[in-house]
Amino acid sequence: MAAPFSWIKPHPQGVHVVPADAWIDPSVAVDRALVTHGHADHARGGHGATVATPETLAIMALRYRTGEGPDGGDTTPVEYGETVRLKGGVDATYIPAGHVLGSAQILLEHAGERVVITGDYKRRADPTCPPFEVTPCDIFITEATFGLPLFTHPPIEEEMAKLLDRLAAYPDRCVLIGAYALGKAQRVIAELRAAGHHDPIYLHGAMEKMCRLYEEHGVDLGELRLVADHTKDDMRGAIVVSPPSALNDRWSRRLPDPITAMASGWMRVRQRARQRNVELPLVISDHADWHELTRTIQEVDPQETWITHGREEALLRWHQLHQRRARALALVGREDEDE
Repeated sequence: MAAPFSWIKPHPQGVHVVPADAWIDPSVAVDRALVTHGHADHARGGHGATVATPETLAIMALRYRTGEGPDGGDTTPVEYGETVRLKGGVDATYIPAGHVLGSAQILLEHAGERVVITGDYKRRADPTCPPFEVTPCDIFITEATFGLPLFTHPPIEEEMAKLLDRLAAYPDRCVLIGAYALGKAQRVIAELRAAGHHDPIYLHGAMEKMCRLYEEHGVDLGELRLVADHTKDDMRGAIVVSPPSALNDRWSRRLPDPITAMASGWMRVRQRARQRNVELPLVISDHADWHELTRTIQEVDPQETWITHGREEALLRWHQLHQRRARALALVGREDEDE
């Protein structure tokens, strides 16, 4: 008889599902990949076959040119709640993770054992994607991007109010928000709409295609305009969204005296804001904070937690203090994004 959970193997390049010869979020090209979401530290091109939600597959087609055919590989779309049978008697079910459009946890079931791989996730409401669903399991493989007690994300309503107050105080300037092109930018725009800001929002050209993809999948972002099509005067009193790399780039000179802002969970760390010359740090994260990580583990209540992608040491210590079993995984290619 095989040892418990011998069919699931952590490896530096990802998590290997042995009977199915499939990999979860592999960092290198493999024959069969099960992908949780479209960020570059979880998704890539070159796989022989990719299994993911339809939204994630659309994102991967846009970003990594994946798709049907010998070069882009084969794809299998899986809706939330749908179970696909992999070879070797492994069932995989995709469950909302609440991170970005299309993001999913993957529940693997084999020989009566249940393993959940979260990918990246958050517990806060997000108008751009379905909320995280707690799924009981035996082994819970969780991210820990903000796995330190100092990370407590404020309510997003407070950050939106801070942003809109600054905009109103300087009607002859604009607020330039640096935001990660996949997920963060669209969430910030959608949250601004929810807060009552219905004026046109201006985009750096690099943001347009992903915003349009979100709209094609039913996410209402309101009126969006390209910076390149407008004058400085058009953008006075407006909000502009760009990649973080453009905040202090020559590109920003075309804007009317921009107030630089940055939307990221890392803005909780003042040094990071200073390093980027950010005038208005906005603590807006698409990852679970410390309290959400520990609450989720308690709610899932696994036999053992495997921790990856972040601050494993503090979360390991928390498990020890709460008499819970845990181990850290050393996966390559898991980076601190502009989040």
